[in-house]
Amino acid sequence: MARATRKVEILHAASKVVSERGIFNLTLEAVAIEAGVSKGGLLYHFPSKEALVKGMVEHLAANYRDKIATSVEDSTLENGKWISSYTDVTFNNPYPNKEMHAGLLAAKAVNSDLLDPIRDLYNEWQAAIEDDGIDPVKATIIRLATDGIWLSELFDIHHLGEDKKKEIYLKLKNWINE
Repeated sequence: MARATRKVEILHAASKVVSERGIFNLTLEAVAIEAGVSKGGLLYHFPSKEALVKGMVEHLAANYRDKIATSVEDSTLENGKWISSYTDVTFNNPYPNKEMHAGLLAAKAVNSDLLDPIRDLYNEWQAAIEDDGIDPVKATIIRLATDGIWLSELFDIHHLGEDKKKEIYLKLKNWINE
């Protein structure tokens, strides 16, 4: 268990490096220093920069997959439970360390094939959306709106105020049930 915890600490450190210093400053040395481990200790868990970035993407994807699956399981909705859960998790229960999303940016810069776990996840999610008991086009628009807000914040393009963000969230949630 300690090994998994150390791996997650290293992933968080790598995300912090990308978030604070930029993708091009993501080096194994910088991550080792940020994580408080030796370079050898980092290499034990992640033998290359590519493996580290892959780990960042896989960790984020697994976290979101689990949160959405739990929310779907707990949902009492008859129709729209998947898109409702996706919207809830993205707006209200994202990865606790927002810097972790930087792994997606790093993957795009290092080797876009490293985004495959997220691509695969989105393919699964789109299939779930289209079989969610509501109009699949409407459900897709809700997902895209949800993603757009998340991405605008990830890229630091535009941050909606919390009040506006809550209004949009409630409008999307109401639209699911119309």
